[in-house]
Amino acid sequence: MQRILVIDDDPAVTSVLRRGLSYEGFAVDTAGSGAEGLALARDRPPDLVILDIMMPGLDGLEVLQRLRAADAQLPILLLTAKDAPADQVQGLERGADDYVVKPFTFEVLVARVRALLRRREADHPAVLRFADLSLDTGARRARRGGREIDLTSTEYDLLHQFLEHPRRVLPKEFLVDRVWGYEFSGTTNVLEVYVKQLRQKLEAGGEPRLIHTLRGTGYVLREG
Repeated sequence: MQRILVIDDDPAVTSVLRRGLSYEGFAVDTAGSGAEGLALARDRPPDLVILDIMMPGLDGLEVLQRLRAADAQLPILLLTAKDAPADQVQGLERGADDYVVKPFTFEVLVARVRALLRRREADHPAVLRFADLSLDTGARRARRGGREIDLTSTEYDLLHQFLEHPRRVLPKEFLVDRVWGYEFSGTTNVLEVYVKQLRQKLEAGGEPRLIHTLRGTGYVLREG
C-alpha cells in the first residue's frame, strides 16, 4: 500500500484528503504544520507528499526544501490557494513535481497523484543494489555477491523495503505496515523473527552484516 503524507494547516482539507485518498486505496498520514510534517516524513517515510504553501511557522516552501534535501526522488505536489503564475514557477523551481490550486477537484488531484507515482515507479531501477547485495524486482531474486539467496514472499517484501530506503532508519511500525498491511493485528515480534531469518540468509556465506538494529527504534540497512 503506497503511503501519502498530507501537510496542511486546514483541518477541513486534511480530513477530506484522508477520507478520499484512503477510499482510493492509499495509506494516509496528515500533519497540521510543517514541523509535524517533517517529523512524520522522517518516522514514516511516504511515497508522495501533498504540501500546502501558506502555513504558520515553517511555510511550505521551506518544508519543500528540507524534504527535497532528504530525498531527491520523493514526489511532492504543492496544493495551495496561491494561484499566480509566479508562485507556481517559484514552487516548481524550489523542487516541487506538480502544483494544484485550491479550490481543487478531488478527481483531478487523484489523477495527478497517480501520475507522479507512476513516474516514480518508471524511474526506479528494476534491480535494487546496496553494497554487494542486489534484488531483481522483476524476477523477485536476491543475490549477495555471486551467491543467489532463496527468499520466501515475506522475506522478499521485507528486503525490498530495506533496499528502497538504504541508510534510513526504518521504525518497526513502518516495516510492519509496509510488509503486512495497515490492518495487521500481530506484534512486532513477528517482524523480529523475519529480520533474524533474513539476516541468516544474507550472512550465510560469511558476509558482513548489512541489516542493523537500533534498539528501541527500528532497523537500518548500512555497511559496518
